[in-house]
Amino acid sequence: MDEHEETGLSEAFWAVARRLRHLTKDALAPWQITPSQSRALNVLGRQEALRLNELAEQLRIAPRSATEVVDDLQARGLVERRADPADRRATLVALTGPGRDTAQAIEAARRAEADRFFSALDPDDRAQLGRILHKLT
Repeated sequence: MDEHEETGLSEAFWAVARRLRHLTKDALAPWQITPSQSRALNVLGRQEALRLNELAEQLRIAPRSATEVVDDLQARGLVERRADPADRRATLVALTGPGRDTAQAIEAARRAEADRFFSALDPDDRAQLGRILHKLT
């Protein structure tokens, strides 16, 4: 592959990534949730509870940023902070009932949007794209 083709591939990849980010933002609009908040709900939905620093690590953001995300979600009643039974000095963050419902609804909307987006590809192309992307990660 020559340099021109590599540049074209890179530009095409980033164009698709931008389009997916835009579609995700649109999918989140009914909940008035930011992408960072959505990612936090998704991570917390896979765990019973996490310490704030663990959540920050999984989100790949600074602990201060994770605190802001959790503060916003807590103000909306979607997460709660509670004492860590293993260490009283530590605080755990967990989804509330409405937070779990919201996380599940957002995930369903994102999945539906991704299905619509990737429906432009036939099943063989989708499978090949999935294989290639997994190889790159």
